[in-house]
Amino acid sequence: MESHSIPHLREIILFFAAAGIVVPFLHRLRISPVLGYLIVGGIIGPYGLGLFTDDVPWLSNMVISDLQGVQTLAELGVIFLMFMIGLDLSLDRLWAMRRWVFGLGSLQVLVTAVVIGAIARGFGNSPGASMVLGACLALSSTAIVMQLLIERRQLATPLGRSSFSILLMQDLAVVPILFLVGVLGAKMDDGLELALVFALGKAALVIVGIYMIGRMVVHPLFHMVARARNVEMFMAATLLMVIGSASITGLAGLSMALGAFLAGLLLAETEFRHEIEVNIEPFKGLLLGLFFMSVGMGIDYRIVGHEALWISATVLGLFLLKSVITASLCLIFGLPRHTSLEAGLLLGQGGEFAFVVVGLAMTLKLIPADLGQFMLIVTGLTMVVTPLVAHTAGRLAARLESRATTVFQEGDLEQLGEIEGHVIIAGYGRVGHILGRTLDADGIPFLALDTNPNGVAHARSQGKPVYYGDASRLEMLRRAHAETARVLVLTMDDAEAAEHVVRVVHSEIPQLPIIARARDADHASLLYSLGAQEVILETVEASLQLAGRTLQLVGTQEDIILRRIDTQRQIELETIHHS
Repeated sequence: MESHSIPHLREIILFFAAAGIVVPFLHRLRISPVLGYLIVGGIIGPYGLGLFTDDVPWLSNMVISDLQGVQTLAELGVIFLMFMIGLDLSLDRLWAMRRWVFGLGSLQVLVTAVVIGAIARGFGNSPGASMVLGACLALSSTAIVMQLLIERRQLATPLGRSSFSILLMQDLAVVPILFLVGVLGAKMDDGLELALVFALGKAALVIVGIYMIGRMVVHPLFHMVARARNVEMFMAATLLMVIGSASITGLAGLSMALGAFLAGLLLAETEFRHEIEVNIEPFKGLLLGLFFMSVGMGIDYRIVGHEALWISATVLGLFLLKSVITASLCLIFGLPRHTSLEAGLLLGQGGEFAFVVVGLAMTLKLIPADLGQFMLIVTGLTMVVTPLVAHTAGRLAARLESRATTVFQEGDLEQLGEIEGHVIIAGYGRVGHILGRTLDADGIPFLALDTNPNGVAHARSQGKPVYYGDASRLEMLRRAHAETARVLVLTMDDAEAAEHVVRVVHSEIPQLPIIARARDADHASLLYSLGAQEVILETVEASLQLAGRTLQLVGTQEDIILRRIDTQRQIELETIHHS
């Protein structure tokens, strides 16, 4: 009788044992799930228990030795992560973040690549090897950093937004970096510049083609699937979009993760976005866990022992160098010192794309095999220690923020005593300033939180109760006595931050009413769904004010104007609630 077996069944069982038993156990010990997967990967990999299978044969049942197969499957984790990032974005939001993505992100990649490349050249490496090392080590780990930010609920904070912007630009930079490696390896006769321009032009055509064709296909496809009211068909269509887009960019010589990101952007503009998020989230989490395990499996700790001094010095040097450059650029772009420090340390590791780039460079003989293996081990170790560095960075940032708060406040929030019945204004820009003056005129107590130290200092010099603090952090709201406040008003113009605050306050301080400022109908609908009691839509209110003034100038009676404006406001609000 012929026996049948599922391919890689033992590896699958080991992975689910790690995901379902070992990692949750480590999490109970306050060890980050990311670090848990990295540790488990190191233990069950060929350089962990795998080293003892000759002496203890039964251990082979607990070892994953097929690294290449595991890494191939693990790449899907990064692909789904990039898809979810794109799904949570949209072109409008990406354009709103252009200063951070294309300004801060581009400078971080360029400056870091130049500095690391110069250091590599100083150690006697060839110009080509130095360029490749500088370019790939300038990138950080999107998978690890984004997962840590999500776990700590910091994605919508200034730290999360700045880190995400840099990581997004780094992912876009993978395209020209891979082309650069290919061109250097091919040694084309037409010249590096012409070949690189040609390659980038090809990349631009592929990206634009996917986006334009996708816009024509996505809506009809998902409307057809939705009408069938079949969950399996909906999931199949979603997976087709993710894997299909990733495969197209992969076949074109681009990053597969970039294709998945484009698919997410396309679907973010549809009404199916939230349903897709719910369906894909479990896949992303499990596959990312497999990716982290594959990183842990790939580190040969014997080599680490043989070259402990050089490897330790390189890991420390890479972290310090990247952290200083990134933190300095964040400061230049106006981020507070504590946020800049934490962002720098959080992004100090090497990234998953370094494994791809260095591997390709070794194949093309651009980098010697021993140097390539050394840098891969260094990159892997920086990723392994990232959760610990991130924890330390958070504590350092909290201390620095506490000092900054004392500097930018004439009196600490805790010195306010037991206040109640006040209004908290989150964001003291143009809108918050006008609201504060209005409340002052009616004798209603308020306090405002803002992260612009110059604005805070100016407001306090005028005697305003404005304090330096990030309103998207729950502990800051508690220090502002949110539990006893009458209402929280979100005047910030950052859509993601507003959504994060509404979600956190509705969950942790449900008795506090929230009034939020929204930029459009979709944003208003989302804020309502997250728990805001009232949402003021900027475009609607401005239009109603214009309509009222117009009716007044053409001679309409005042009471009729008020009724018509109120009726139209109700119509707009009902449209939002039913959207």
